[in-house]
Amino acid sequence: MSKQSVEKEVTAAFAGVTLGAGTGLWEAQAIDDYASEDVRRSNRERDQRADWKLLDYDDLQRCHSSLSFFDTEGMKFHLPAYIIGSIRGKVDDPLFHLIQLDEYSLSKLASLSNMQRQSVVLYLQWCLEQQAYSFDHISITRALREYWQN
Repeated sequence: MSKQSVEKEVTAAFAGVTLGAGTGLWEAQAIDDYASEDVRRSNRERDQRADWKLLDYDDLQRCHSSLSFFDTEGMKFHLPAYIIGSIRGKVDDPLFHLIQLDEYSLSKLASLSNMQRQSVVLYLQWCLEQQAYSFDHISITRALREYWQN
């Protein structure tokens, strides 16, 4: 499976997704930093809300811990940018958040459509084909079997 085919599927599956009232990249960083409500509000104003394709890879990498602090809408909005950035080698992969699936993690993925879930499956299958992810093969396979492909 090629990088381009995975990227094409992810882009199509998440086309038109906006952040809405969800937690954005910089707001999530403020949450991670235990920042004040004023800082959190200020960071929220910085967040890209309309088009996930405009998210900057340097910002995504700088704010990688934000993945742990997104709400459902925030995860849905940022996940495709993290996946594509990881395929392109621009950001660390979001794998942990896709394969270590406890109740909290699952709640953040609950609003994904079937098409979006399928694009994540393709990404995880692509990861299985990459030597760099050999250490994670067991966890990826388990997540695919127990959650993503059900």
